[in-house]
Amino acid sequence: MDRHPNQFVGRARSPPAPEFPLNTPLAETLSVSLLVASLVWAVLRPAGRSEAFVAVPAAAAAIALGAISPQHALTEAERLGPVVGFLAAVLVLAHLCDVEGLFTACGAWMARRAAGRPRRLLTAVFVLASVVTAVLSLDATVVLLTPVVFATAARMEVRSKPHVYACAHLSNTASLLLPVSNLTNLLAFTASGLSFTRFAALMALPWLVAVGVEYAVFRRFFAADLPAARPAPGAGPAPELPLFALVTVGCTLAGFVGASALGIEPAWAAFAGALVMAGRALARRRVTPVAVVRSAAPGFLAFVLALGIVVRAVVDNGLAGALRHALPGGSGLLALLGVAASAAVLANLINNLPAVLVLVPLAAPAGAGPVLAVLLGVNIGPNLTYAGSLATLLWRRVVRERAERVGLGEFTRLGLLTVPATLVGAVVALWASLQVV
Repeated sequence: MDRHPNQFVGRARSPPAPEFPLNTPLAETLSVSLLVASLVWAVLRPAGRSEAFVAVPAAAAAIALGAISPQHALTEAERLGPVVGFLAAVLVLAHLCDVEGLFTACGAWMARRAAGRPRRLLTAVFVLASVVTAVLSLDATVVLLTPVVFATAARMEVRSKPHVYACAHLSNTASLLLPVSNLTNLLAFTASGLSFTRFAALMALPWLVAVGVEYAVFRRFFAADLPAARPAPGAGPAPELPLFALVTVGCTLAGFVGASALGIEPAWAAFAGALVMAGRALARRRVTPVAVVRSAAPGFLAFVLALGIVVRAVVDNGLAGALRHALPGGSGLLALLGVAASAAVLANLINNLPAVLVLVPLAAPAGAGPVLAVLLGVNIGPNLTYAGSLATLLWRRVVRERAERVGLGEFTRLGLLTVPATLVGAVVALWASLQVV
């Protein structure tokens, strides 16, 4: 396992729970209630208000009422600070790639590759969504690529459902490859002690297996929506390829590798890439400074920090002890399967972000293998329910804005077919990677 001096030192271990003014049952009830309220608000988002609207006051209440000490809350905020900064930079980078026309070019590529055939379009969507999710994060797939897929399917006059559902599933499943692909990955990366390249090497085979299993299930599940016969229209003229955006993204990825090798926080490489893209876009007046700030989603960043504090209060007040006994020990195949299954279940119960915050510190002492198994569970498991990840909830809103019907029963049936098979295949692939890499 690759460890670097001064990089992520001690972050895998949770500090000991402090003495609270509240008695244990009351502190446990309060912290759980605050967590539930924060998650319910994030799921429903009444009147489109930010997820932070409840989570930030909930964190403040947890501190003020003694469910977590101020020092312990500050320690948690410091632990999450680099992760949140990284997320902000990646969100800005993805938005500016859209401004440069990268996703428009992606839509044209899919249409040309499909040549009017729905099955070929599904293949193109799988390839593109997997790459976009891995490189630019799952938010780019949900917010930026899904509308492009809608438009491409409409232009080709084919049913959009299989291709749009693929965006939802791949925003979770295809986010396994790189530390930058998902916020859960960043949290696991900081605890794993792995370098950027070793993380990617260990997750490459699970990523390929997971995407392959999803594709096989999708082809069978949506067979009626994917006729072999070719419908009428073809693709339009190809737009100009945004070379500047592609080169900047490539250099940023290289920066992640270099930063990890030198023991520097990868957030600095992400910030540099976002700064280069923002400088060009602002100079050409394609965006305003306010638009750049908004693309970083400051409300969501505040939600992540506040949720981390609330989750830490829940962990300190009893959840850690219960899960410590329930989580399998060791790094053998059966143990990894048990850890991944537990993570998938918890992700669907309390959302994958709190699940990874809870489970990673418990899994880290056993090594990188169990930490990555947690990651498989919290990234693949959310395809079973809407509430499993914030990305799926955001995808549902994007789909509903376009008057597309998303049936809970159909979504769940598809999840029941994909999640168990994908999770088992990915865990076996992870175990094999650990033996070789």
